[in-house]
Amino acid sequence: MKPIISRNIRARHPEHIVVGDDSIIDDFCYISAKLHVGRGSHIASGCSIAGGIERHCVIGDYCSLSSGVKIWCTSNDFTNDLVAIIPAAAGIKTTSIAGDVIVQNYTGIGANSVIMPSNTIPEGTVVGALSFVPTAFKFEAWSVYAGSPIRFVRRRNKENVLAQAAQLDAFYGIARTLHA
Repeated sequence: MKPIISRNIRARHPEHIVVGDDSIIDDFCYISAKLHVGRGSHIASGCSIAGGIERHCVIGDYCSLSSGVKIWCTSNDFTNDLVAIIPAAAGIKTTSIAGDVIVQNYTGIGANSVIMPSNTIPEGTVVGALSFVPTAFKFEAWSVYAGSPIRFVRRRNKENVLAQAAQLDAFYGIARTLHA
């Protein structure tokens, strides 16, 4: 199936959005970074993926961003800088916290969580609802994390998740054949 992208999203650079088969981007999402979404993934309503055209966000296969997730590929440096819109012509030098965000395959991010720049969320990892992931946090693959501050909760059942993904691959293969 072709991806489903709501007409009610706001994309600053739609030409830099790539969405794989069987994936969905729901209403009222805001996207200003380059975005690549794998297959069978879902970005629920009200998500933001921001950071400007210089930054990338990659979301792998069979991933989910629940409603209200915020992924920041760029953020102001609240410690050292004025937090305002500063025109380039003003000549004020500012710093920012910036880095791509990679969400690898079979990963989920719970509702209203915030992911800061320079993070790779490894394969099979889940971030619980209302969690805050600071810049460059170190995750272990196939684990569940939650909280603010974020912390390890438990291991995930890798074998079961991969078996379900294989079943879904087989289903989509059959569905594509029927619609060809």
